[in-house]
Order: sequence, then structure tokens, then C-alpha cells
Amino acid sequence: MAKKKHRIKDSELEWPSKVGVIYSAVRREDFPTESQYITEREAEQNAYVIGEYLGALGLDVCLYPGDEMLSERLRQDQPEMLFNLVDSVKGKESLAAAIPGVLELLGIPYTGADMLGMALDTNKFFIKEVLQRNGLPVPIFQLFTSPEDYLDPTLRFPLISKLNAIHGSVEITREAVSDNEKQLRKRLRKLFKTYRQPVLVEEFVGQREITAILLEGNHKKVYLAEKVFRHADEPYVFLTFEDQWLTEMNAAFYYKPYRDPVLREMVRKAFDVVKMKDYGKFDIRLDDAGRYYFIDSNCNPALGPKELDMALSVILDMNGISFYEVLKRLIMNTMRDQVKKAQMAMPFEVIGSEEDVQS
Repeated sequence: MAKKKHRIKDSELEWPSKVGVIYSAVRREDFPTESQYITEREAEQNAYVIGEYLGALGLDVCLYPGDEMLSERLRQDQPEMLFNLVDSVKGKESLAAAIPGVLELLGIPYTGADMLGMALDTNKFFIKEVLQRNGLPVPIFQLFTSPEDYLDPTLRFPLISKLNAIHGSVEITREAVSDNEKQLRKRLRKLFKTYRQPVLVEEFVGQREITAILLEGNHKKVYLAEKVFRHADEPYVFLTFEDQWLTEMNAAFYYKPYRDPVLREMVRKAFDVVKMKDYGKFDIRLDDAGRYYFIDSNCNPALGPKELDMALSVILDMNGISFYEVLKRLIMNTMRDQVKKAQMAMPFEVIGSEEDVQS
């Protein structure tokens, strides 16, 4: 007879005393462009800030670069759990999925998505396919594997083109939106020459954008906010790389609360189908009829307090949730999952003696 498992309460979980923060080991020479490097250059500094917050919670904190020495350092220090903040390895986002693999082999609990979730996250085309196949709305899209690929006639201009395997709004400039095929081909040739990777092209949707944050705990809670753009007179209103990385906080836009229980349910479903874990972020655009379209998703979105201008903390702070509370939830969720894994690994218990079973 199988032993019945009861719901794990937070009071039953053992709070860790020693935690680690793993961050991207960033070197300028690993990145093809300055823009991509800019998105990662403060990784160690941000990890240090998070470490200070964890220290204020009474935890012993160690910081680890996500490089070839990671497993050796972890074996030596033996942290009880880890915050995985690694977005790239050797300048490649696709290699970041190797970090959860290392942590699984070492048996150390960690925050965020596992190998599958992180691998999916670095393929925007596949994410669109998964969302669409599960009934979630996305713009009409096409993956280009060369600048001269046939253009799907069902695509309607204006079209926006994005690097398929790089996040952080890299190359999202005003030139990212094309009004005709001549502009699109020119744009594609530039991206392929520089980054040597496929490009996702999709229909540009509307002028309004919603950011959705999901934070797991005992339940999946979704927090929504609308981006209010300060330069709404542009022909196409969206957040560029410059807006996000090269201007002062709140110079290009600010958030205001947004509420829609229907969208919340859509986000919960999207979180599950793209294999996110603990926390995640989605960008959703509205067309002129008010219909939603998922345009981007990020597992393990940028983590940090609101003073670092992280969307997750800014939006959660609007809902009365401090960064300390975010960290506590991530810790409890990670330790809860570790207990569940241990329970699943336990063999079934047999009630009664061997003689009873034989009879």
C-alpha cells in the first residue's frame, strides 16, 4: 500500500543557512556586439546586491561565477541551495541551460527553470509554436534561417524582426520594424551578418503593452502592469534597446496597474506550457480591438530590488510585495520542491509482514 503524502506546509520546511548566488561570468570578448555585452556587464554587481539582501535575512551567502570552475567550487563550499541568475555562458544564452544540469548532477536545489525550460527560452520560434499549439494567441510569425528565405504571403506589414536566441531587447531599434519587403531584407542581412543565427519575424501588434509577472508559492500568482510610453507620438510605439539600457529609469515609460482575470489565467497556462519554474515574465501586446497577443517570454527574468530597475520587483512593489518577500518566496518554493523530489524518490511502503503479503 502506498504511503499517503500530505501537503507540505511552510512550517515543515527547513530554512537553509548557507545559500549561493550564481551569476554570468562576463567577458567582453565573448559577445559579438557591445549591445549584447551591455545586457550582461552588471551581472556580478547585481549578484552582489542580491547577496546583501540575502545576508540581511540572516543567511551565509557565497557568490559564484557560472564558469568552468563552478562545480568544483560548489563541491568545496556545499551550499544548501542556489539562486541561479546565469543568462549566458561564454557569451551564449543557449549554453545557460547547462547550469541547471550541473546543479542537478550535484543534487543542489536551485531557483528558476530547469534545463528544459531554459533551453526552450532561448528559442523564441519554438516558444511561439508551443504557445500557439496550446491555444494561446501570438502574432503571425515566420522563422528566417537566411536573409533570402521565401516571405510567407500571410504576413502583413508592418513586421518586427528579432534575434531568435538572444533576449534583452538586443537589436530592437527603430529599424526593427519594417514597412515593406525591401526594408525587411536589408534588416535581415544585417542581423545574419552580425549574429549568425536565425531571425524571428512577426506582425507588429498595436500600441499598448502589458507586462505579466508570475511568482510561484503555494499558488501561482500573476501580477499585471501596463507600460505607459512617454513618446506615444511615434508611428510604432514600443520599447527599444536604447530605452531599456541607455536611458535613465522611467525616462521612456512607466508602469501602471492593470487588471484582467482572463489574462491572468492565460499567463498561468503559458507559464506551464513553456516549462517555467518559480517565476517568469511575459510581454503581451493589445491590438486595436483589445485582443491579447503574447510577444515575448522570459524564464528566470532579471532578479533584483526595484532600485536596480528590474521589472519583476517594480511591478511586485506596486502590489505591496517587497524584494525581501520575493526572496523568501523563492527560498521556500525551492525547499518545498526539494522535499517533493525526495518524496517521489522514496519506495512504496508495504504495510504488514512478509508473511502477511505472501498469504
